Amino acid sequence: MTTSTARSRSGTARGLTPYLRLLTATQFAFNTGFYAVLPYLAAHLGDGLGMAGWLVGLVLGLRTFSQQGLFVVGGALTDRYGPRPVVLTGCVLRIAGFCWLAQAGTTVTVIGAVLLIGFAAALFSPAVESETARAAVAHEAGTGTPRAQVLAVFSAAGQAGAFLGPLLGSLLLLLGGDFRTACLAGAVVFVGVLAGHARLMPRRPRRVRTDRANAVPLSQVFANRPFLVLCLAYSTYLVSYNQLYLALPAEVERATGSQSALGGLFALSSLLVVAAQLPLTRWSARRVAPRTALVAGLAVVAAGFAAVPLAPDGPAGLLPGAVLVVLLTLGQMLLVPAARGLVPDLVDDRRLGLATGALSSVSGLAVLVGSAATGTLLDGPGPVLWTALAAVPLAGAALSLTLPTGRRTPEPVTTVTD
Repeated sequence: MTTSTARSRSGTARGLTPYLRLLTATQFAFNTGFYAVLPYLAAHLGDGLGMAGWLVGLVLGLRTFSQQGLFVVGGALTDRYGPRPVVLTGCVLRIAGFCWLAQAGTTVTVIGAVLLIGFAAALFSPAVESETARAAVAHEAGTGTPRAQVLAVFSAAGQAGAFLGPLLGSLLLLLGGDFRTACLAGAVVFVGVLAGHARLMPRRPRRVRTDRANAVPLSQVFANRPFLVLCLAYSTYLVSYNQLYLALPAEVERATGSQSALGGLFALSSLLVVAAQLPLTRWSARRVAPRTALVAGLAVVAAGFAAVPLAPDGPAGLLPGAVLVVLLTLGQMLLVPAARGLVPDLVDDRRLGLATGALSSVSGLAVLVGSAATGTLLDGPGPVLWTALAAVPLAGAALSLTLPTGRRTPEPVTTVTD
């Protein structure tokens, strides 16, 4: 078998180590259970429970912030206790949160359930993502496969779950279920995730702190200027991505009179990632430095927002939304593996979990502020909104130019091995 063939196979789920396959399957199951519920939450809160629009927006914002904003907590706990107990605790809390949300009928109980669901992800996701990054670096050293390529497999699995989850939720609704049924189905998925990790995830000894420097790692992480720049640049992407749930629904309703086409646009985004993430990352990882991929991805995202007011209305009313979804997704496929692949190069391995959590926490705070600003602009002229949204990822691209280039994996020389 040739070296190039071995590397190609190691860039697919089948070619990964057993531990990487477990983490990848985890991401798939996590998103399947989550997205079986999330697309129907706003309608349930507004139509089912009669909440005002501003309150629905507040609940959705709290969910995002309780998840992304607290990732740094999950990351720090992962560094201290290892990923296994953090992942298992996150699974238990996510199951409890979905069961609580299924029964919640008042504003206070809904907010409590949503915060619990978000905090569960704040524990679970940094542990899984930092372990994936660590394993991807080891896989790169052992096989020569670029870490971004391995992280792309992880990302594609997550998007496959994001595609399947709403279909699962829709199927339950078509079979006569309701939002409560979707919540309980999501809880069942996480019971399976919990059982799988309890059986298969290896135990790791707790880290013993031997110096005072380890007592205040957060300040040291944020004192790392290149990592802080990466956090800010990545935040502009997440603010942009959040517009799939804020600006895009408003655009679809403006163009078509309803939001019924949203499901198809979300499916388009997920299908693009499932179909194109791996070949695109295989190409970019060997030909483009990580910083260049990050800058290019943010520029493509900006182009998506800039194109919305240029696309025609009338019979092609969905075209602006479709253009936005396609370009935003293409930008995401370029920049996310590159950004996450840069983290192990910028921080100490002992603080990889904390850094992974901090990357998402800074982004979560940016989303909270950005959502409020976008909500204000939604009532104003369209060109102002889309120009402002295009400027955000462009600013991130400019910031990214100050980062180290990262390592580009050269084209391998084909050699024959046993």
